[in-house]
This record gives sequence, C-alpha cells and structure tokens, in this order.
Amino acid sequence: MSISSLKSLLSGAVLLASSAAFAGSATTIPAFDAKIATARGSSSPGGTTINRAEMQGAVDVFLQDDGQVDSAERAHLTPKLSNTTFLTGITGSARKLLSDFHELNDAATVAAPLGNFPVAQTPAVLFGATGSLAANTEIREGYIPNGQGVANQATLVETFNANAMYGKTVDHFTPITTQELIKVLGTQYLHTKATPDEVDGAVTYIQQISRNSDRLYFASWAYSYHSGYTTGFVVAAVSSDRRFVRFVDVLTYGE
Repeated sequence: MSISSLKSLLSGAVLLASSAAFAGSATTIPAFDAKIATARGSSSPGGTTINRAEMQGAVDVFLQDDGQVDSAERAHLTPKLSNTTFLTGITGSARKLLSDFHELNDAATVAAPLGNFPVAQTPAVLFGATGSLAANTEIREGYIPNGQGVANQATLVETFNANAMYGKTVDHFTPITTQELIKVLGTQYLHTKATPDEVDGAVTYIQQISRNSDRLYFASWAYSYHSGYTTGFVVAAVSSDRRFVRFVDVLTYGE
C-alpha cells in the first residue's frame, strides 16, 4: 500500500460493501495469483518489480469475500514467505506487507479475550497539542491475559466492534507503515486539517506500543443515522508480544 492509496483506505468499508462477493478460496486464490502475475508484467505500475501497492492489491482479494482469510487461503500464502523464486522481484516493503498480512490473518475464527478500556487522559494531553485531530479522537486500550491468545484479525475486529460507540464497525484491519500513519493522521477532520504538532504527538503516542514490534494496523468505518452520515478510521498499535493493543479511533467527517 503506497501513501497515495490512503484515500482508498479511508473509503475501504464502502468499497468492500459495494464490490462483488467472491465465492471463497476457490476464487480468491486464483485471483491473488493473477494479481501477482499482472504485477510482474513490464506494463504494471511497478514494472517487472512488485511494489507495496501492487502487493496490497493482491492480498486484498482474500478479504473481499468475507473480511477474513480462511485456512485454505492462508495455506496458499504460507510457503510463499520463504520461496526465493516467488520473492524474486518483490521489493522489501512489499515483502514486509506480505509477512505482516500473513501474521495478522492467521485464520483464527475465535477472538482472544482482549481488554478494551478508555484511557484516563484526553487526546490533547496525550498528544501534547490541541486541534482537530485531538478533538475528534477516542482512545481505548487493553491486553490479552498471558496464554490466552494474541492480537490477530479476529481479535482486533471483534474487540473494536464490541466496544466502539454509536454502532461503528470495521470489516478488517490492514498493516500500515509509519509513513502511511503520518499521512492518514494528517487528513481533513470536519473541514479542518490536523496541526503538525498534533500529528507528531499522535505518532509518538501510538508508537509507544508498536515501536519495538512495528505492528500498526488500519481500518476505516462509516455509518448512517437518521439523515446523517459519518466516517472515520481506527489505528491499532500492537505490542511486541501481541498482547497489548491501543486503539486510536478518529472521526473524519459527520453530518
């Protein structure tokens, strides 16, 4: 996923809802292979090299049927992580995305018991700056008891959806880089952009959890109420042992 693709991330929930449903792994696996083959072509955006955005497009097909990677889909991906023939011509960032996607989507169908509680201080205090980002952010965090699982796709989605206010829900989370995090935090919030100090403070606060593990995940959400429409996103930062998670939930638009 490139920085320029973050706009599509923000509307991801809407795009998924409107896309044609796939028929499970019988369709998604050939679709993934076809995307990879196309990305290796000289006329593709990355030329004969597969870049991060092209890899994002390929792995996304596994989520477009039901928002989950099933055991057959994961089994198709697993050997590719160490297959030198497959990895030839794939950039380092694209390889990392493939690895991060594989780890997050471990085919688990039961969520781990992840605590999820509001933090005591306000976003403005935690970010060290006031403005539209801090004013439109909610922060919750918690941990999985030792030996009771790790933060994976099922755990992040179920925990966020069960605790988010106003009926907000996400379909799935996607791995993002620090550069992408900075870009998305600097977006427009109810007609006002975040200040650089807010973005710097938010990144620092988020990376207190993810710095050593480099596990950052993004999901978008949208919902309607009466005659209004609201959109936003959530960033999940996961600790190195995959037990502690900090959710930074941000409203970007409302009417």
